[in-house]
Amino acid sequence: MEADLSAEAEEYLEVIYKLQKRKGVSKTNDLAKALNVVPGSITNTVAHLKNHGLVKHEPYRGVRLTVKGEKLALGIIRRHRLAERLLTDLLSAEWTSVHEAACKLEHALTPEVTSLLDEKLGYPKRCPHGNPIPAADGMIKEELYIPLTEARINRTYRVALITDETTACLKELAANGITIGAILRVTARDSSFITFTSARRSHRLRRDLASSVHVKTFRRVAHAVET
Repeated sequence: MEADLSAEAEEYLEVIYKLQKRKGVSKTNDLAKALNVVPGSITNTVAHLKNHGLVKHEPYRGVRLTVKGEKLALGIIRRHRLAERLLTDLLSAEWTSVHEAACKLEHALTPEVTSLLDEKLGYPKRCPHGNPIPAADGMIKEELYIPLTEARINRTYRVALITDETTACLKELAANGITIGAILRVTARDSSFITFTSARRSHRLRRDLASSVHVKTFRRVAHAVET
C-alpha cells in the first residue's frame, strides 16, 4: 500500500477517481452509495485523505483528487485490474465473479509483485470487463464509448466495457447476452428498458443495468473474393 494508507482509504481513492471520471466530481452521497456506507461515516476518511494531500474537499460541492491522489488512485486501479486478470487468466475464474476478490488482493500487491504479475500475464491492456489497465507510470488510455442507453435503434454495436463490475450485475448481464466483444443490435427502448438482439436471441434489459454497458459502433468488413 502507498503512503501508509489503509485498505479502506485506498478504496476511497479508487471510487473517487471513478466517480470523478464519470461525473466530474465525487459527491458525498454518490461516494457513500458506491462504498455502501452511510454518508456521515465518510467524513473521517475523507479528512484523512485531505491531510495526506490526496483530495480536496469543498462542503456541499464534493471531493476531488489532487495530482498526487490521482496518481495513487491509478496505481490502485492498476493492481485491481491486474488481480482480476490473474484470477481469470491464470486461475480460470469466471469473469463475472472476480471483482470482489480482486478488491481484497489489490491491497496486498507490492510494486515489485505487480510488475512481475504484469509480465506473467503478458502485459494486458484491459481487465476482464474491458476497462483499461493503467501503465506502471500511471498513464491510462481511455477511449470514448457510448452507454447502451444512448445507442441508436436499428444500429449494430460491439460491447467494449462494463463499468458496474459487481457479481450480481455481471451475472445478469451475461444471462442477457452481454459479454465483452458481443455483437448486438438495438431494436427498441423506452423509459424503463432497452431491447436488443444478440446471437440471434432477443433480450430486454433494465435501463439501470444497460447504463453500465458501453458500446462502440460495429461495422462488418466486406472481404473481396478473388477470382
